[in-house]
Amino acid sequence: MDRFPTLNSHLRVWAGDNVHREAVADTVLAIAAACREVAGIIAAGKLRGGLEVGTGVNADGDQQTALDVIANDILIDSLWSAPVAYALSEELDKPAAVRAFEPLYVALDPLDGSSNIDTNVSVGTIFSILPMPRADQTARPEDLLQAGRHQLAAGYVIYGPQTALVLTLGAGTQIFTLDATSGDFRLTSANVRIKSSATEFAINTSNYRHWDRHIRAYVDDCLDGAEGHLTENYNMRWIASLVAEAHRILSRGGTFLYPGDAREGYSAGRLRLIYEANPIAWLIEQAGGAATTGWEDILDIEPQSFHERVPLIFGSSEEVLRVERYYSDLHAIGNRSPLFNQRGLFRS
Repeated sequence: MDRFPTLNSHLRVWAGDNVHREAVADTVLAIAAACREVAGIIAAGKLRGGLEVGTGVNADGDQQTALDVIANDILIDSLWSAPVAYALSEELDKPAAVRAFEPLYVALDPLDGSSNIDTNVSVGTIFSILPMPRADQTARPEDLLQAGRHQLAAGYVIYGPQTALVLTLGAGTQIFTLDATSGDFRLTSANVRIKSSATEFAINTSNYRHWDRHIRAYVDDCLDGAEGHLTENYNMRWIASLVAEAHRILSRGGTFLYPGDAREGYSAGRLRLIYEANPIAWLIEQAGGAATTGWEDILDIEPQSFHERVPLIFGSSEEVLRVERYYSDLHAIGNRSPLFNQRGLFRS
């Protein structure tokens, strides 16, 4: 038996003779081939020229780089070889029709973390595969707004020291590493499990003054360390690349927090439900972790628009549950006594 089976062989065994699974497998393989091409472009860096140059804003008002556009075009073009009726993309205003009467549609964040491309930080592609919701495989745009629980496959490709594809088909989370010699993605970590508790969290603390009291209380307690309420010393991380944050948590546990805050345009956070939160949440859940807004499971949210944003908190299950307790407590101080004096790095 091959020690590192290829993505293709893994998918074929999973699909068997089931035509619905075969459609999902073909779509994953098309996305993987596109990501292999994107990986080569990213690896060339400045030899390719101007990948980090801004080209304006995307459909939802975020800054767009040349590489965002290139990755988007490569990925959508790849779907013409797959049984995909529509492509939804963070870079597009509305769904793009691909092939009529096919059983699937795909939601894409073609290049997550592209603001970091000039600093050689890991970036990635996030994808979600869903069933067409109508028997005749046609759809109105609003028919493509489905909760994350309907996903058939989800994953991301991280372009880092190794290029890796992280995938769930609803039966665990698997990691495939790109073999540069053969060009195959090969299974290198099967059924990844996230530690249920870990004393590491990721959040952009420069926004502390804008957070609500729930998140402030949680971060204060983490920063108080072993001498504080949580009686543990926490490490803090912030990469500003969602795939890199997720990959770290899959590797060693921890928690990622991108809450809503008081800034204009940030009341519901900044991460998109369909393109980012849903696929990451399913990957994390399938690895034994949890994903929430702080008060609702990400995968249970019924989207209202294609570019809807949500707060996103995910990672080790016990720590995510702890954050939810900070939200459910009237005093926003977890399960401490309301008389406990809050004191942390930012407050005295």
